[in-house]
Amino acid sequence: MTTPKRRLPVMADVAREAGVSHQTVSRVLNDHPNVRPDTRARVEEAISRLGYRRNLVARALVTKRSRTLGVVSFDTTLYGPASTIYGIEQAARTAGYFVSIVSLKTIDPDSMRDALDYLTEQGVDGVVVVAPQLSATAALEGLPVGMPAVAVEGTTYRDDVSAVCIDQIEGAKLATRHLLEQGHETVWHVSGPPEWLETEGRLQGWRAALEEAGRPVPEPLAGDWSPRAGYEAGKSLAAMDGVTAVFAANDQMALGVLRALSELGVRVPDQISVVGFDDIPESEFFSPPLTTVRQDFDVVGRHCIEVLLRQIDVGPTALERLVVRPSFVVRSSTAPAR
Repeated sequence: MTTPKRRLPVMADVAREAGVSHQTVSRVLNDHPNVRPDTRARVEEAISRLGYRRNLVARALVTKRSRTLGVVSFDTTLYGPASTIYGIEQAARTAGYFVSIVSLKTIDPDSMRDALDYLTEQGVDGVVVVAPQLSATAALEGLPVGMPAVAVEGTTYRDDVSAVCIDQIEGAKLATRHLLEQGHETVWHVSGPPEWLETEGRLQGWRAALEEAGRPVPEPLAGDWSPRAGYEAGKSLAAMDGVTAVFAANDQMALGVLRALSELGVRVPDQISVVGFDDIPESEFFSPPLTTVRQDFDVVGRHCIEVLLRQIDVGPTALERLVVRPSFVVRSSTAPAR
């Protein structure tokens, strides 16, 4: 004999269990302020006892909202984009939204347009573009008129879309000034790949800090965010005369620099001090533990969702620019110049 399946509870069951009207249950579910505290508590207890779950499809038909946000990102294998997406997902879930993510292997106008078209066809309520390159934010121009959108940028370059960014220029200045304050004559830089907004922002901050201090600005060594690129740069730096301080544009390249210097018998920080950028979880376990710039991706994610929900809830608003300040973490890879 087949046991009949138990019917899932509906809003009417909650109303009956709590001894209130269907409208009162709806007001509680929608967090309406005009509900007495004792009534709200009865409804919430009934929801818990019955195991009621909202029918989001039906709700979307009524509210004309999908409760889904679209996210477009590039190279989620990198710490920065991956951490940003995680922060966005957490903030969206807290706000009661699902997230649909499209990850791109390459950033070009056609790929970006395809991704945005896909999300638009899904009926998302708004779009976040994690935009490490300027071409990514340019693709936002192809969004339907009125579609809420926000870009997560390496630094704010565009003036036609709301954006949230971590102040890359300030982070690079923190790293460079720290090394100068340790008595180093100048600071060498291992940069990220061209076209990345983070690369440009960190180059600008490093260069500005040296120029403000009246110090020579060495030619930067180009990298690609990988430990291998840092390793090759480290070998080149070890062969140069007078190098005592290095600022790598991310922690992975700093790891490569540390490995190369160690293999060549250059002691860190006794002979060369090294600073990274990102504060990845492993950086405190490098040898030696890495001094670095910390980025708060949870705050970035929260600000992104706040900006997007303001657009969704009240319609088109003035463009917003939210800048998150980085912080600096001093560990054992830097020391006074000798």
